[in-house]
Amino acid sequence: MRAHEAGALHGDLGYTGPAWLRTPEDVNALVPQLWPRTVTRAEAGFLQIGGVSVADLAAEHGTPAYLLDEVDLRARCREFASAFGDADVYYAGKSFLCKAVVKIVKEEGLFLDVCSGGELAVALAAGFPAEKMGFHGNNKSYRELERALEAGVGRIIVDSFDEIARLTDLSEKLGKRPKVLIRVTVGVEAHTHEFIATAHEDQKFGFSLAGGAAFAAAAKIIDDGVLDLRGLHSHIGSQIFDTSGFEVAARRVLELQAQIRDARGVELEELDLGGGFGIAYTTQDDPQAAGDLAKRINKIVESECEMANLRKPKLSIEPGRAIVGPAVLTLYEVGTVKDVDGIRTYVSVDGGMSDNIRTALYDASYSATLAGRASAAEPMLARVVGKHCESGDIVVKDEFLPADVQPGDLIAVPGTGAYCRSMASNYNHVPRPPVVAVREGVSRVIVRRETEDDLLALDVG
Repeated sequence: MRAHEAGALHGDLGYTGPAWLRTPEDVNALVPQLWPRTVTRAEAGFLQIGGVSVADLAAEHGTPAYLLDEVDLRARCREFASAFGDADVYYAGKSFLCKAVVKIVKEEGLFLDVCSGGELAVALAAGFPAEKMGFHGNNKSYRELERALEAGVGRIIVDSFDEIARLTDLSEKLGKRPKVLIRVTVGVEAHTHEFIATAHEDQKFGFSLAGGAAFAAAAKIIDDGVLDLRGLHSHIGSQIFDTSGFEVAARRVLELQAQIRDARGVELEELDLGGGFGIAYTTQDDPQAAGDLAKRINKIVESECEMANLRKPKLSIEPGRAIVGPAVLTLYEVGTVKDVDGIRTYVSVDGGMSDNIRTALYDASYSATLAGRASAAEPMLARVVGKHCESGDIVVKDEFLPADVQPGDLIAVPGTGAYCRSMASNYNHVPRPPVVAVREGVSRVIVRRETEDDLLALDVG
Protein backbone atom coordinates (compact mmCIF):
# COMPACT_ATOMS: atom_id res chain seq x y z
CA MET A 1 0.00 0.00 0.00
CA ARG A 2 1.42 3.37 -0.94
CA ALA A 3 1.68 6.26 1.47
CA HIS A 4 -0.98 8.94 1.18
CA GLU A 5 -1.12 12.29 2.95
CA ALA A 6 -4.80 11.69 3.86
CA GLY A 7 -4.06 8.36 5.53
CA ALA A 8 -3.76 4.69 4.66
CA LEU A 9 -7.45 4.32 3.80
CA HIS A 10 -6.83 6.51 0.76
CA GLY A 11 -3.67 4.84 -0.42
CA ASP A 12 -4.66 1.33 -1.52
CA LEU A 13 -3.29 1.46 -5.06
CA GLY A 14 -4.26 -1.64 -6.98
CA TYR A 15 -6.98 -2.49 -4.47
CA THR A 16 -8.88 -5.64 -5.48
CA GLY A 17 -11.59 -5.64 -2.83
CA PRO A 18 -12.05 -7.81 0.28
CA ALA A 19 -10.90 -11.42 0.11
CA TRP A 20 -14.45 -12.81 0.05
CA LEU A 21 -15.58 -10.70 -2.93
CA ARG A 22 -15.20 -12.56 -6.21
CA THR A 23 -15.36 -11.20 -9.72
CA PRO A 24 -18.74 -12.37 -11.06
CA GLU A 25 -18.99 -14.43 -14.22
CA ASP A 26 -22.16 -12.52 -15.05
CA VAL A 27 -22.37 -9.01 -13.62
CA ASN A 28 -26.12 -9.01 -14.26
CA ALA A 29 -26.83 -12.15 -12.23
CA LEU A 30 -28.74 -11.87 -8.94
CA VAL A 31 -27.81 -13.85 -5.83
CA PRO A 32 -31.28 -14.96 -4.65
CA GLN A 33 -30.61 -14.89 -0.90
CA LEU A 34 -29.74 -11.18 -1.08
CA TRP A 35 -32.94 -9.98 -2.72
CA PRO A 36 -36.64 -9.75 -1.85
CA ARG A 37 -38.44 -12.83 -3.13
CA THR A 38 -40.33 -11.27 -6.01
CA VAL A 39 -37.28 -9.47 -7.44
CA THR A 40 -36.29 -10.75 -10.88
CA ARG A 41 -34.37 -9.44 -13.84
CA ALA A 42 -36.67 -9.30 -16.84
CA GLU A 43 -35.58 -10.45 -20.30
CA ALA A 44 -35.27 -6.79 -21.24
CA GLY A 45 -32.62 -6.43 -18.53
CA PHE A 46 -34.32 -4.31 -15.90
CA LEU A 47 -35.17 -5.42 -12.36
CA GLN A 48 -38.75 -5.79 -11.28
CA ILE A 49 -40.20 -6.16 -7.80
CA GLY A 50 -43.73 -7.30 -7.11
CA GLY A 51 -44.28 -7.46 -10.86
CA VAL A 52 -43.41 -3.77 -11.42
CA SER A 53 -40.25 -2.57 -13.17
CA VAL A 54 -37.93 -0.39 -11.12
CA ALA A 55 -37.85 2.11 -13.99
CA ASP A 56 -41.61 2.57 -13.68
CA LEU A 57 -41.32 2.87 -9.91
CA ALA A 58 -38.56 5.46 -10.26
CA ALA A 59 -40.65 7.42 -12.76
CA GLU A 60 -43.70 7.39 -10.47
CA HIS A 61 -42.10 7.78 -7.04
CA GLY A 62 -38.66 9.24 -7.73
CA THR A 63 -35.32 8.21 -6.28
CA PRO A 64 -33.97 7.42 -3.84
CA ALA A 65 -36.81 5.22 -2.62
CA TYR A 66 -37.19 2.23 -0.33
CA LEU A 67 -39.14 -0.49 -2.17
CA LEU A 68 -40.87 -3.00 0.10
CA ASP A 69 -41.85 -6.43 -1.24
CA GLU A 70 -45.09 -7.04 0.65
CA VAL A 71 -45.23 -10.71 -0.38
CA ASP A 72 -41.76 -11.25 1.08
CA LEU A 73 -42.55 -9.40 4.31
CA ARG A 74 -45.73 -11.35 4.93
CA ALA A 75 -44.02 -14.66 4.12
CA ARG A 76 -41.28 -14.01 6.68
CA CYS A 77 -43.85 -13.13 9.36
CA ARG A 78 -45.65 -16.41 8.70
CA GLU A 79 -42.43 -18.44 8.63
CA PHE A 80 -41.36 -17.23 12.08
CA ALA A 81 -44.84 -17.70 13.53
CA SER A 82 -45.09 -21.21 12.12
CA ALA A 83 -41.54 -22.26 13.01
CA PHE A 84 -41.72 -21.19 16.65
CA GLY A 85 -45.18 -22.66 17.19
CA ASP A 86 -46.23 -22.12 20.80
CA ALA A 87 -43.68 -19.36 21.34
CA ASP A 88 -44.71 -15.71 21.00
CA VAL A 89 -42.99 -13.93 18.12
CA TYR A 90 -42.63 -10.19 18.74
CA TYR A 91 -41.77 -8.13 15.68
CA ALA A 92 -39.06 -5.68 16.81
CA GLY A 93 -40.53 -2.39 15.66
CA LYS A 94 -37.27 -0.48 16.01
CA SER A 95 -36.02 -2.15 12.82
CA PHE A 96 -38.72 -0.37 10.81
CA LEU A 97 -42.12 0.82 11.88
CA CYS A 98 -44.97 2.56 10.14
CA LYS A 99 -48.73 2.10 10.29
CA ALA A 100 -48.84 -0.14 7.20
CA VAL A 101 -46.20 -2.48 8.62
CA VAL A 102 -47.98 -2.55 11.99
CA LYS A 103 -51.15 -3.65 10.21
CA ILE A 104 -49.28 -6.38 8.30
CA VAL A 105 -47.70 -7.66 11.53
CA LYS A 106 -51.15 -7.71 13.14
CA GLU A 107 -52.76 -9.51 10.17
CA GLU A 108 -50.02 -12.15 10.18
CA GLY A 109 -50.59 -12.93 13.86
CA LEU A 110 -47.37 -11.60 15.40
CA PHE A 111 -46.87 -9.65 18.61
CA LEU A 112 -45.14 -6.25 18.54
CA ASP A 113 -42.19 -4.84 20.43
CA VAL A 114 -41.83 -1.07 20.83
CA CYS A 115 -39.13 0.90 22.62
CA SER A 116 -40.28 4.53 22.73
CA GLY A 117 -43.36 6.64 23.14
CA GLY A 118 -43.28 7.41 19.43
CA GLU A 119 -43.26 3.74 18.44
CA LEU A 120 -46.10 3.11 20.88
CA ALA A 121 -48.05 5.98 19.32
CA VAL A 122 -47.62 4.55 15.81
CA ALA A 123 -48.72 1.11 16.95
CA LEU A 124 -51.80 2.44 18.72
CA ALA A 125 -52.68 4.69 15.77
CA ALA A 126 -52.59 1.64 13.50
CA GLY A 127 -54.98 -0.24 15.78
CA PHE A 128 -52.54 -2.80 17.16
CA PRO A 129 -53.90 -4.42 20.36
CA ALA A 130 -51.92 -3.08 23.31
CA GLU A 131 -52.11 -6.39 25.16
CA LYS A 132 -49.98 -7.95 22.40
CA MET A 133 -47.21 -5.37 22.76
CA GLY A 134 -43.97 -5.41 24.71
CA PHE A 135 -42.33 -2.14 25.78
CA HIS A 136 -38.53 -1.95 25.84
CA GLY A 137 -36.09 0.84 26.61
CA ASN A 138 -33.30 1.68 29.04
CA ASN A 139 -34.71 5.11 29.99
CA LYS A 140 -38.50 5.08 29.72
CA SER A 141 -39.91 8.37 30.90
CA TYR A 142 -42.65 8.77 33.49
CA ARG A 143 -45.05 9.83 30.74
CA GLU A 144 -44.12 6.92 28.49
CA LEU A 145 -44.76 4.42 31.28
CA GLU A 146 -47.99 6.15 32.18
CA ARG A 147 -49.19 5.93 28.60
CA ALA A 148 -48.21 2.26 28.41
CA LEU A 149 -50.19 1.52 31.58
CA GLU A 150 -53.20 3.49 30.40
CA ALA A 151 -53.16 1.72 27.03
CA GLY A 152 -52.84 -1.71 28.65
CA VAL A 153 -49.51 -2.74 27.14
CA GLY A 154 -49.12 -6.48 27.63
CA ARG A 155 -45.66 -6.48 29.18
CA ILE A 156 -42.98 -4.00 30.15
CA ILE A 157 -39.34 -5.07 30.10
CA VAL A 158 -37.77 -3.26 33.07
CA ASP A 159 -34.18 -2.14 32.67
CA SER A 160 -33.10 -0.37 35.89
CA PHE A 161 -33.90 0.10 39.56
CA ASP A 162 -34.98 3.66 38.78
CA GLU A 163 -37.51 2.29 36.31
CA ILE A 164 -38.79 -0.26 38.82
CA ALA A 165 -39.38 2.56 41.33
CA ARG A 166 -41.02 4.76 38.70
CA LEU A 167 -43.27 1.98 37.41
CA THR A 168 -44.18 0.83 40.94
CA ASP A 169 -45.20 4.37 41.90
CA LEU A 170 -47.28 4.80 38.75
CA SER A 171 -48.93 1.41 39.11
CA GLU A 172 -50.03 2.18 42.66
CA LYS A 173 -51.41 5.57 41.65
CA LEU A 174 -53.31 4.17 38.66
CA GLY A 175 -54.40 0.97 40.35
CA LYS A 176 -52.64 -1.20 37.76
CA ARG A 177 -50.64 -4.43 38.04
CA PRO A 178 -48.55 -4.56 34.86
CA LYS A 179 -46.78 -7.70 33.72
CA VAL A 180 -43.03 -7.19 33.63
CA LEU A 181 -39.91 -9.01 32.52
CA ILE A 182 -36.44 -8.24 33.86
CA ARG A 183 -33.80 -7.60 31.23
CA VAL A 184 -30.71 -9.54 32.25
CA THR A 185 -27.19 -8.72 31.10
CA VAL A 186 -25.74 -12.21 30.82
CA GLY A 187 -22.12 -11.43 29.92
CA VAL A 188 -22.21 -13.10 26.49
CA GLU A 189 -19.87 -11.58 23.90
CA ALA A 190 -21.86 -11.85 20.68
CA HIS A 191 -19.76 -12.08 17.51
CA THR A 192 -20.95 -8.81 16.03
CA HIS A 193 -20.05 -5.11 15.90
CA GLU A 194 -19.28 -3.49 19.27
CA PHE A 195 -22.20 -1.07 18.96
CA ILE A 196 -24.81 -3.81 18.41
CA ALA A 197 -23.51 -6.30 20.98
CA THR A 198 -25.80 -5.82 23.96
CA ALA A 199 -25.15 -8.56 26.52
CA HIS A 200 -21.58 -7.89 27.65
CA GLU A 201 -21.20 -6.24 31.05
CA ASP A 202 -19.92 -2.82 29.98
CA GLN A 203 -23.01 -1.33 28.33
CA LYS A 204 -26.18 0.53 29.20
CA PHE A 205 -28.82 -2.20 28.96
CA GLY A 206 -30.22 -4.44 31.65
CA PHE A 207 -29.35 -5.76 35.09
CA SER A 208 -25.98 -7.43 35.55
CA LEU A 209 -26.16 -11.14 36.23
CA ALA A 210 -22.59 -11.49 37.46
CA GLY A 211 -22.87 -8.52 39.82
CA GLY A 212 -26.09 -9.74 41.40
CA ALA A 213 -28.25 -6.83 40.23
CA ALA A 214 -30.59 -9.07 38.23
CA PHE A 215 -31.41 -11.22 41.27
CA ALA A 216 -31.81 -8.12 43.43
CA ALA A 217 -34.25 -6.65 40.90
CA ALA A 218 -36.33 -9.82 40.92
CA ALA A 219 -36.32 -9.99 44.70
CA LYS A 220 -37.45 -6.36 44.99
CA ILE A 221 -40.33 -6.80 42.56
CA ILE A 222 -41.48 -10.00 44.27
CA ASP A 223 -41.18 -8.53 47.77
CA ASP A 224 -42.96 -5.27 46.84
CA GLY A 225 -45.82 -7.21 45.26
CA VAL A 226 -46.99 -4.31 43.06
CA LEU A 227 -45.68 -5.45 39.68
CA ASP A 228 -46.46 -8.86 38.19
CA LEU A 229 -43.08 -10.42 37.50
CA ARG A 230 -43.62 -12.88 34.65
CA GLY A 231 -40.10 -13.78 33.58
CA LEU A 232 -36.63 -12.89 32.41
CA HIS A 233 -35.36 -11.36 29.20
CA SER A 234 -32.02 -11.61 27.42
CA HIS A 235 -30.86 -10.00 24.19
CA ILE A 236 -27.25 -10.65 23.20
CA GLY A 237 -26.93 -8.44 20.12
CA SER A 238 -27.73 -8.13 16.44
CA GLN A 239 -26.71 -9.65 13.10
CA ILE A 240 -25.85 -12.97 14.78
CA PHE A 241 -25.45 -16.20 12.80
CA ASP A 242 -24.20 -18.60 15.48
CA THR A 243 -26.75 -19.96 17.98
CA SER A 244 -24.04 -20.87 20.51
CA GLY A 245 -24.44 -17.42 22.07
CA PHE A 246 -28.11 -18.14 22.69
CA GLU A 247 -27.14 -21.41 24.37
CA VAL A 248 -24.87 -19.66 26.85
CA ALA A 249 -27.41 -16.89 27.43
CA ALA A 250 -30.26 -19.36 28.03
CA ARG A 251 -28.17 -21.36 30.46
CA ARG A 252 -27.24 -18.32 32.53
CA VAL A 253 -30.75 -16.84 32.56
CA LEU A 254 -32.29 -20.16 33.55
CA GLU A 255 -29.74 -20.57 36.32
CA LEU A 256 -30.95 -17.21 37.62
CA GLN A 257 -34.53 -18.41 37.30
CA ALA A 258 -33.67 -21.46 39.45
CA GLN A 259 -31.97 -19.19 41.98
CA ILE A 260 -35.13 -17.03 42.21
CA ARG A 261 -37.25 -20.15 42.67
CA ASP A 262 -35.04 -21.51 45.43
CA ALA A 263 -34.68 -18.19 47.26
CA ARG A 264 -38.16 -16.72 46.83
CA GLY A 265 -40.35 -19.72 46.01
CA VAL A 266 -41.43 -18.24 42.67
CA GLU A 267 -40.95 -20.17 39.43
CA LEU A 268 -41.18 -17.61 36.63
CA GLU A 269 -43.39 -18.50 33.69
CA GLU A 270 -41.76 -16.71 30.76
CA LEU A 271 -38.39 -16.48 29.02
CA ASP A 272 -37.57 -14.07 26.21
CA LEU A 273 -34.31 -14.69 24.33
CA GLY A 274 -34.56 -11.53 22.23
CA GLY A 275 -33.72 -11.38 18.56
CA GLY A 276 -30.67 -10.34 16.58
CA PHE A 277 -30.89 -13.09 13.96
CA GLY A 278 -28.63 -12.22 11.03
CA ILE A 279 -29.54 -11.73 7.38
CA ALA A 280 -27.55 -11.84 4.15
CA TYR A 281 -26.20 -8.46 3.11
CA THR A 282 -23.46 -9.96 0.93
CA THR A 283 -22.41 -13.39 -0.29
CA GLN A 284 -20.24 -13.84 2.81
CA ASP A 285 -23.34 -13.98 5.05
CA ASP A 286 -25.05 -17.31 5.72
CA PRO A 287 -28.24 -16.78 7.72
CA GLN A 288 -30.27 -19.62 9.22
CA ALA A 289 -33.85 -20.26 8.15
CA ALA A 290 -36.57 -19.59 10.72
CA GLY A 291 -37.27 -23.31 11.04
CA ASP A 292 -33.64 -24.13 11.82
CA LEU A 293 -33.44 -21.31 14.37
CA ALA A 294 -36.60 -22.56 16.08
CA LYS A 295 -35.35 -26.15 16.34
CA ARG A 296 -32.00 -25.11 17.80
CA ILE A 297 -33.37 -22.55 20.25
CA ASN A 298 -36.13 -24.85 21.49
CA LYS A 299 -33.61 -27.65 21.95
CA ILE A 300 -31.33 -25.31 23.89
CA VAL A 301 -34.13 -24.19 26.22
CA GLU A 302 -35.41 -27.73 26.80
CA SER A 303 -31.92 -29.01 27.56
CA GLU A 304 -31.06 -26.15 29.92
CA CYS A 305 -34.40 -26.45 31.75
CA GLU A 306 -33.81 -30.14 32.28
CA MET A 307 -30.36 -29.49 33.74
CA ALA A 308 -31.73 -26.75 36.01
CA ASN A 309 -34.74 -28.88 37.03
CA LEU A 310 -37.17 -26.21 35.78
CA ARG A 311 -40.43 -26.42 33.90
CA LYS A 312 -39.99 -25.09 30.39
CA PRO A 313 -41.19 -21.48 30.48
CA LYS A 314 -43.30 -19.81 27.81
CA LEU A 315 -40.74 -18.77 25.19
CA SER A 316 -40.73 -15.56 23.20
CA ILE A 317 -38.37 -14.08 20.62
CA GLU A 318 -38.05 -10.67 18.97
CA PRO A 319 -36.98 -10.80 15.30
CA GLY A 320 -36.98 -7.48 13.47
CA ARG A 321 -34.15 -7.38 10.96
CA ALA A 322 -34.75 -11.03 10.00
CA ILE A 323 -38.33 -10.19 9.01
CA VAL A 324 -38.16 -6.78 7.37
CA GLY A 325 -34.48 -6.50 6.39
CA PRO A 326 -34.48 -8.75 3.32
CA ALA A 327 -37.92 -7.53 2.18
CA VAL A 328 -36.70 -4.08 1.09
CA LEU A 329 -34.29 -2.70 -1.47
CA THR A 330 -33.25 0.91 -1.99
CA LEU A 331 -33.35 2.32 -5.49
CA TYR A 332 -30.94 5.12 -6.44
CA GLU A 333 -30.03 7.05 -9.55
CA VAL A 334 -26.38 7.51 -10.51
CA GLY A 335 -25.25 11.13 -10.73
CA THR A 336 -21.50 10.90 -11.37
CA VAL A 337 -18.90 8.23 -12.08
CA LYS A 338 -15.34 9.10 -11.12
CA ASP A 339 -12.16 7.05 -11.56
CA VAL A 340 -9.62 8.21 -8.98
CA ASP A 341 -5.98 7.80 -9.94
CA GLY A 342 -6.34 4.12 -10.74
CA ILE A 343 -7.22 3.44 -7.08
CA ARG A 344 -10.94 2.83 -7.46
CA THR A 345 -14.04 4.06 -9.25
CA TYR A 346 -16.57 6.04 -7.26
CA VAL A 347 -20.19 5.75 -8.36
CA SER A 348 -22.14 8.57 -6.73
CA VAL A 349 -25.88 8.18 -6.21
CA ASP A 350 -28.63 10.57 -5.17
CA GLY A 351 -28.90 9.31 -1.58
CA GLY A 352 -26.32 8.18 0.92
CA MET A 353 -25.73 8.25 4.65
CA SER A 354 -28.99 10.13 5.28
CA ASP A 355 -30.98 7.10 4.08
CA ASN A 356 -28.50 4.41 5.17
CA ILE A 357 -26.16 5.30 8.03
CA ARG A 358 -25.17 1.70 8.75
CA THR A 359 -22.08 1.60 6.52
CA ALA A 360 -20.63 4.68 8.21
CA LEU A 361 -21.84 3.76 11.71
CA TYR A 362 -21.15 0.01 11.85
CA ASP A 363 -18.78 -0.50 8.91
CA ALA A 364 -21.60 -2.57 7.44
CA SER A 365 -21.24 -4.24 4.05
CA TYR A 366 -23.89 -4.17 1.33
CA SER A 367 -24.32 -5.41 -2.23
CA ALA A 368 -25.59 -3.59 -5.30
CA THR A 369 -26.53 -4.16 -8.91
CA LEU A 370 -27.28 -2.15 -12.03
CA ALA A 371 -31.07 -2.14 -11.92
CA GLY A 372 -32.47 -0.27 -14.91
CA ARG A 373 -30.80 -2.33 -17.62
CA ALA A 374 -28.49 -5.26 -18.24
CA SER A 375 -24.95 -4.70 -19.46
CA ALA A 376 -22.48 -6.63 -21.59
CA ALA A 377 -19.54 -4.66 -20.19
CA GLU A 378 -16.81 -6.24 -18.07
CA PRO A 379 -17.21 -6.18 -14.27
CA MET A 380 -15.57 -3.19 -12.59
CA LEU A 381 -14.78 -2.95 -8.88
CA ALA A 382 -16.56 0.16 -7.63
CA ARG A 383 -17.52 1.98 -4.47
CA VAL A 384 -21.08 3.31 -4.33
CA VAL A 385 -21.13 6.60 -2.44
CA GLY A 386 -23.69 9.21 -1.52
CA LYS A 387 -24.13 12.93 -2.14
CA HIS A 388 -23.36 14.16 1.37
CA CYS A 389 -20.48 16.35 2.43
CA GLU A 390 -18.58 13.55 4.19
CA SER A 391 -15.83 11.31 2.84
CA GLY A 392 -17.35 8.54 4.99
CA ASP A 393 -20.63 8.82 3.07
CA ILE A 394 -20.40 5.30 1.64
CA VAL A 395 -23.39 3.16 0.67
CA VAL A 396 -21.57 0.06 -0.63
CA LYS A 397 -17.86 -0.21 0.11
CA ASP A 398 -16.98 -2.71 -2.60
CA GLU A 399 -19.05 -4.13 -5.43
CA PHE A 400 -18.58 -5.25 -9.01
CA LEU A 401 -20.68 -3.15 -11.38
CA PRO A 402 -20.54 -3.04 -15.17
CA ALA A 403 -17.70 -0.90 -16.47
CA ASP A 404 -20.16 1.13 -18.54
CA VAL A 405 -22.20 2.38 -15.57
CA GLN A 406 -23.09 6.00 -16.24
CA PRO A 407 -25.08 8.99 -14.97
CA GLY A 408 -28.80 8.30 -15.14
CA ASP A 409 -28.46 4.56 -14.46
CA LEU A 410 -30.48 3.02 -11.64
CA ILE A 411 -28.65 1.16 -8.85
CA ALA A 412 -30.44 -1.18 -6.43
CA VAL A 413 -29.10 -2.05 -2.98
CA PRO A 414 -30.79 -5.02 -1.23
CA GLY A 415 -31.24 -5.75 2.46
CA THR A 416 -32.20 -2.20 3.46
CA GLY A 417 -35.46 -2.89 5.28
CA ALA A 418 -34.00 -2.76 8.79
CA TYR A 419 -32.41 0.28 10.41
CA CYS A 420 -32.21 2.31 7.20
CA ARG A 421 -35.45 4.31 7.09
CA SER A 422 -35.77 4.02 10.87
CA MET A 423 -32.33 5.62 11.37
CA ALA A 424 -32.58 8.03 8.43
CA SER A 425 -31.73 11.70 8.94
CA ASN A 426 -31.94 15.07 7.24
CA TYR A 427 -28.19 15.57 7.12
CA ASN A 428 -27.33 18.38 4.70
CA HIS A 429 -31.07 19.14 4.80
CA VAL A 430 -31.80 16.26 2.46
CA PRO A 431 -35.45 15.10 2.72
CA ARG A 432 -35.90 11.44 3.64
CA PRO A 433 -37.02 9.00 0.90
CA PRO A 434 -40.45 7.40 0.67
CA VAL A 435 -41.29 3.80 1.44
CA VAL A 436 -43.21 2.21 -1.41
CA ALA A 437 -44.90 -1.17 -0.92
CA VAL A 438 -45.23 -3.30 -4.07
CA ARG A 439 -47.47 -6.31 -4.49
CA GLU A 440 -48.89 -8.14 -7.51
CA GLY A 441 -48.22 -5.37 -9.99
CA VAL A 442 -49.43 -2.51 -7.78
CA SER A 443 -47.39 -0.01 -5.80
CA ARG A 444 -48.55 2.20 -2.95
CA VAL A 445 -46.76 4.79 -0.85
CA ILE A 446 -46.84 3.80 2.82
CA VAL A 447 -44.46 6.54 4.02
CA ARG A 448 -44.38 9.57 1.75
CA ARG A 449 -41.25 11.38 0.66
CA GLU A 450 -40.31 14.35 2.77
CA THR A 451 -40.18 17.71 1.05
CA GLU A 452 -38.28 20.92 1.60
CA ASP A 453 -41.56 22.35 2.87
CA ASP A 454 -41.53 19.67 5.60
CA LEU A 455 -38.05 20.77 6.63
CA LEU A 456 -38.98 24.44 6.65
CA ALA A 457 -42.17 23.76 8.62
CA LEU A 458 -40.06 22.75 11.62
CA ASP A 459 -37.79 25.78 11.34
CA VAL A 460 -39.69 28.44 13.26
CA GLY A 461 -37.05 31.10 12.65
